[in-house]
Amino acid sequence: MKVLNKHRSLRVVFMGTPDFAVPSLEGLAKAEYEVLAVVTQPDRPRGRGRKPGQSPVKSAALSLGLDVLQPERVSDSAFCAQVVDLSPDVLVVVAFGQLLKKPLLRAAPLGAVNIHASLLPRYRGAAPINWAVINGETTTGLTAMRLDEGMDTGPVLLQEEVEIDSTDTAGTLHDKLASKSSGFLMKTLEGLAGGRLHERPQDDSLATYAPKIDKSVQRISWSEPAEKIGSLIRGLDPIPGAVTKLDGRDLKIFSPVSCVEGVPGAVPGAITFCGPGVLEVAARDGAVRIGGIQLAGRKRLPVGEFLCGMPLSEGLVLGER
Repeated sequence: MKVLNKHRSLRVVFMGTPDFAVPSLEGLAKAEYEVLAVVTQPDRPRGRGRKPGQSPVKSAALSLGLDVLQPERVSDSAFCAQVVDLSPDVLVVVAFGQLLKKPLLRAAPLGAVNIHASLLPRYRGAAPINWAVINGETTTGLTAMRLDEGMDTGPVLLQEEVEIDSTDTAGTLHDKLASKSSGFLMKTLEGLAGGRLHERPQDDSLATYAPKIDKSVQRISWSEPAEKIGSLIRGLDPIPGAVTKLDGRDLKIFSPVSCVEGVPGAVPGAITFCGPGVLEVAARDGAVRIGGIQLAGRKRLPVGEFLCGMPLSEGLVLGER
């Protein structure tokens, strides 16, 4: 492994797109690494008006006075040549959104280092934070790895474990991991530049996967155990939300959520208690107390506010007919 002169700053090309990557970029700038360019996805239609909007990483990079590159495909030979011409020591990739091919992986002496939001080889893929919560995990973490051409398959450089609280949602866990990612990245780069980190291959037999969340995942099956339903709701909060049906209309369910004692013989999906600020729905073994609701086309509301505008009755059954 190449060791660089510790008396000069690493020359970095940073690649990232969503909010999760912003603390890492800001950490690089604050630590006075030489950020040669920031690579992010092209501006995409956003919001109800579908007007082109810039990524969170682009906004952060511009506020820091950094050069921004937005290739449609990072595998294009012209873009690879552009990166090589910058002469970076290392590429830093955090939630970028495209796979890197060999020409780009070889563009820097220290290669391409990725910060992934799980303890690899567990939860390879696009949605590791969501799936860790959905599956009821009690721990997750951050992994620094050297990228190869696979999907989160490269050798591990460093890992840090993070606890998942019983009340964590995908949103709160995202923020927890993002806040730790900056210091974790600095530790990784310092160790990499000094030759103190040793790669270890991932054990593919232990791999699990975290694919993108689709509509089939969002649907609540009230015949599942209450704890499993609660984990699903937390794992899809704040976006895209767990979904059930209310009189044929989509109804999104959000945290806070808890599992409570149910009503014997209640049909799964039936509202078993509806009072001021409280809504409980029967599951296979007990009930789920719901904290937030959003009817299709409306805004998200605390359950108390929702019930003021749309009273529900005990015995009403939620879900597919």
